[in-house]
Amino acid sequence: MADRSIKRRENLSDVLFGFSGPMFEFGEQVKNISLEELHPFKNHPFKVIDDEKMQETVESIAEHGVLVPGIARPREDGGYEIISGHRRKRGAELAGKKEVPFLVRNYTDDEATIIMVDANIQRENLLPSEKAFAYKMKNDALKHQGKKSDKSTYELVGEKAGDTAKTVQRYIRLTELYSDLLDMVDSNKIGFIVGSELSFLKPEEQKLVYEWILKSGKKITVEQAERLKKNSQAGEFDVSILECSSSTQKKTRGLRLKAKWRNEFFSDRDLDEDIEKLIYELLCQWKDNRG
Repeated sequence: MADRSIKRRENLSDVLFGFSGPMFEFGEQVKNISLEELHPFKNHPFKVIDDEKMQETVESIAEHGVLVPGIARPREDGGYEIISGHRRKRGAELAGKKEVPFLVRNYTDDEATIIMVDANIQRENLLPSEKAFAYKMKNDALKHQGKKSDKSTYELVGEKAGDTAKTVQRYIRLTELYSDLLDMVDSNKIGFIVGSELSFLKPEEQKLVYEWILKSGKKITVEQAERLKKNSQAGEFDVSILECSSSTQKKTRGLRLKAKWRNEFFSDRDLDEDIEKLIYELLCQWKDNRG
């Protein structure tokens, strides 16, 4: 019986955090908490949407209840702050439940932030903006903890989702992007790498770029974004260079990648220009490792 109990705790830890090892400590209990006492995590970066998957969650909860408890910590003002379980709480609410099971622990702000991000970062179909703010929160928490490691905080942040340190840096750059441009990254109207390059522009420059995109209806390439960034840093920003580069830009053959490779490693949201840039970076890393 004891062995099965420990195994259950290990499996639950896998579900919530993505790593193995006992999650509960001896003597701890899961308690049912009323929905009114549960509050979202401060600046929670992950959206809770009433979509088709939420409807599946609602149906499951209505039939079986909440099978995997969430994690929360006590609030100074009363009630509990959700660390992991925002979707379960919403599903229970839509299913007409009054309480949800939660494991309550007194985590520090940094500990709670890291757990919150790790519990959500491997979800499918995350928006770039969600990953951006989640990565920034975890990176800041790791820096604040100041634990010694042979890896950079960017490397540690990217481990759970399988992203490189460079990719993590690019995501975090998106948090500096003009909100309307960030929406364009989320809706795939501009590429992820383009967005990260544009984030280096001054706020007023980013707004001009956004207005140019709306007016022209054209997409900005990585090369154009890099040129804007370089000119901005040199104090020579001029959005009109987009008109010049657009009119003189040569038509290229485009990226040709086997369908099975593209389906395995990329999604429909990934633009050819972003894939090319990523492949180039990986080849550079491979070349350095060989050397």
